[in-house]
Amino acid sequence: MMKRYKTLQLSLYSLFFLAFLFGHAGCQQEEPFTPIVKAGEWPEVTRSAKPWTRWWWMGNAVDEKNLTNLLQSYEAAGLGGLEIAPIYGAKGFEDRFLTYLSPEWMEMLHHTVAKADSLNMGIDLTQGTGWPFGGPMVQPEMAAQRMVIQQHTYSGQEGLDRPILLESTRATRFEYGLHTVMAFKENETPVNLTSQIDDSGELSWDASGKWELVAVFMAQTGQMVKRAAPGGQGFTLDHYSKESVNDYLSHFEEAFKEDFPGIRAFYNDSFEVYGADFTENFFQFFQEKRGYDLRNHLPELLAEEPDERSARLKSDYRETINDMLLENFTGQWTDWANRQGKLTKNQAHGSPGNLLDLYARVDIPEGETFGSSYFPIPGIRRDSADIRNVDPDPIMLKFASSAAHLTGKNLVSTETFTWLGEHFKSAFSQAKPELEQAFLAGINHMFYHGVTYSPEEVDFPGWLFYASLNLNTHNSLWPHFRGFNEYIQRVQSVLQSGTPDNELLMYWPVYDVWADPEGLSKMLTVHGIDEWLHPTPFYKGSKMLMEKGFGLDFVSDDLIGDLQVSDGHLSSANGTYSAQVLVVPKLTYMPVATLERILSLAEKGAKVVFQQVPTEVPGFNDFTSRKEALNSLWESLAFEATAGSQLAKVGSGQVILSEDLLQAMELAGLERETLVDEGLQYIRRNLKGERYYYLVNHSAEAVNSYIPLKYGANEAVLMDPEIGKVGLAQNRGEKGEFEVRVNLDPGKSLIVHLLQQDSEGISEWKYSHSEPDLIPVEGPWTLTFTAGGPTLPEAQQLEEVQPWTKLENEEVLHFSGQALYETKLDLNLSQGAKYVLNLGKVLESARVWINGQEVGFAFGIPFKLDVSDYLQNGTNEIKIEVANLMANRIRYLDQQGVTWRNYHEINFVNIDYGPFDASGWDIMPSGLAGPVNIEIHP
Repeated sequence: MMKRYKTLQLSLYSLFFLAFLFGHAGCQQEEPFTPIVKAGEWPEVTRSAKPWTRWWWMGNAVDEKNLTNLLQSYEAAGLGGLEIAPIYGAKGFEDRFLTYLSPEWMEMLHHTVAKADSLNMGIDLTQGTGWPFGGPMVQPEMAAQRMVIQQHTYSGQEGLDRPILLESTRATRFEYGLHTVMAFKENETPVNLTSQIDDSGELSWDASGKWELVAVFMAQTGQMVKRAAPGGQGFTLDHYSKESVNDYLSHFEEAFKEDFPGIRAFYNDSFEVYGADFTENFFQFFQEKRGYDLRNHLPELLAEEPDERSARLKSDYRETINDMLLENFTGQWTDWANRQGKLTKNQAHGSPGNLLDLYARVDIPEGETFGSSYFPIPGIRRDSADIRNVDPDPIMLKFASSAAHLTGKNLVSTETFTWLGEHFKSAFSQAKPELEQAFLAGINHMFYHGVTYSPEEVDFPGWLFYASLNLNTHNSLWPHFRGFNEYIQRVQSVLQSGTPDNELLMYWPVYDVWADPEGLSKMLTVHGIDEWLHPTPFYKGSKMLMEKGFGLDFVSDDLIGDLQVSDGHLSSANGTYSAQVLVVPKLTYMPVATLERILSLAEKGAKVVFQQVPTEVPGFNDFTSRKEALNSLWESLAFEATAGSQLAKVGSGQVILSEDLLQAMELAGLERETLVDEGLQYIRRNLKGERYYYLVNHSAEAVNSYIPLKYGANEAVLMDPEIGKVGLAQNRGEKGEFEVRVNLDPGKSLIVHLLQQDSEGISEWKYSHSEPDLIPVEGPWTLTFTAGGPTLPEAQQLEEVQPWTKLENEEVLHFSGQALYETKLDLNLSQGAKYVLNLGKVLESARVWINGQEVGFAFGIPFKLDVSDYLQNGTNEIKIEVANLMANRIRYLDQQGVTWRNYHEINFVNIDYGPFDASGWDIMPSGLAGPVNIEIHP
């Protein structure tokens, strides 16, 4: 037992898979896979198809009236559910704070769940407050731990150089203790001296010669829960300790007793447990897993100049940390939640483990988009001063989606738009391509980051979280939020239908990552991908194959063990997932068991591509003989040269060895989607033989042509997720040469449903032309400010359309909200023509009515709406409501010295985590810049 020296106390489509479980007995998936969808119709609108959001309860200062009103507002805006995340509170409202898990807090939680259920909304719950897991229930012995090493010497003549007492002043601030003392001498067996050290650090040992001693202290990291809510303050949990995790979960069992709320899932944020690299029984666990005692190799593990042996020891250390996290935290937590009838939703990234296996062990894997991407879409705003120096990488999201696909879990969520831009400066037009990039990576259940609970009596801008994006009901974009959410709901309804449809499985060589000779703990963070992901052949090969038109998922060593072969395809999740080829990128390390399993799959008919021969086995124990076994396995393959590559027949399958992955795909008989050559990106879903293609144009050029699709059909239906229109496409050719005509401007998306069924009753799609006839909507215009502040400016008469910030009026310059542009237009309509209202430049979102009928929302580039069904011969009344951003009003408040940010803990920061001050901002152009035209497409 460690010696302790000091303690510091501180529906319709559900029937087909009604019995399908979320991967664990006793916990049924909320909305199972959808079978065939009726031609020409959108899939059913479900809770999970709608977007969800993280919902910060600031200070837990919630009450029934505001909870009810806000939930009604959220439902009306098109949200399908909320994830409650209690955090720090606003100053001046301390008398309203509720203690986390208190009876009063529980009452508000149950009220929330009941009201949400009445609105057909779901509720998830962060299991703790702030992040990571922790709180007052975490006693020092349950808290996150780290390993502190001290070097000592002993000689038979002089004894111990100094008492073995912890010398780190940082570590002694919290509970610590001596864990292990090992003595080393050349040509001598290491000696464990732990039991021979007394409380004063003196050694009772009699040995001759000079020995090097390594003392291992276990010390608390001291990390407290970040952004904790009242009643949630305390130490961060030791995620590696089975006992500590069990005690933590038992606390919730006791708090809820027999009255667990009707939430859907418990949630765990990204693994931000800093410095935690050890736990009480680490060495014992290590020996059970790796087959040797790591304590006997501490000098090599900690060598200042690492060599191959130390790298192997570090790999074993990292794999053991992974095993502890997977078994003692992730697995135990999910099993516990499932026993309560709940799901788990987890962000595995940031942890020092195998991300694929960690994601695979929960019910809803969740990725994260952080920062802002560059898109070449003409007209998209991206001010370098308002973005973080971070580029979200959609390939990072594929760790979550791949794990879900291979384990048969239909929902893959993402924390979306974290720090998309500076506070109050992010528009839907910037968010849309960022989200589409996530959809293309396999995400189908997005969560906004986020919405803050804000009581009705709190003035603009309401209560706000310190990190953007803030989409509360005070946001000037809120009245247009429904339009953006309806777009998301339509896309997600498609991406949650059927099953994943990717050709390739790309093996992730995690042992190459774990073999890094530098450092000890290896945290695989979103912000560190330039180090552990981007330089790897795995990343480069995956990116290249996707860009060339192949769909792929990632697979781990453990997930390979679950694969079966059916008709030459690799299948998993009871046959709901299928891929055609397994690709092993360039690597160094591969376990013997993994190669054995891969060759067994080939024996049964699978096709496998190796980019390079694996030359090493990972880990330290008996690695020489294991390497011989690996080489022997590989040498059993009889390769023959073919087309610049090598091919070996194995049973009824084949193994291809080729550095050129594209050439290998040809040898494997795999076709790519050549539509990517047109500048389009895609993801497919398989509906029992029919296909959905979700197409996105993030290029700088419009696509107006017939595009080839890998899969043929009787007919193709085009579906516009922005406005919901559906129509029968023009097509030509057959399977292998099947082409569909599409129009996709830069920034637009489209869904193609390939039909094997009857298309009767579906009207033809109205196509746009690259050079339509234009009718200018010139005005004059009436501009009326309808809602917002700080005050409502007087109505204006405009001879031509222009942003309202061009008016020489201080009141207008400070305004954030909505304003209505109105005019009339005389038209002589041509029968059968398609009429499109092109709003030109919108700052930042528009809602359109024609002749008293609502047409819809224009929230992304290009700001166009099909108005064919709304125009009439003669005079047409056109109303365009424009919502701008909150920036100008916030600028005014800061210039006036109005206190609007006044929070406990972090208070409020800018995008660079410095003090926030908008008083020096330039005025953000706002309103309708135009030019506004009616496009006629005969």
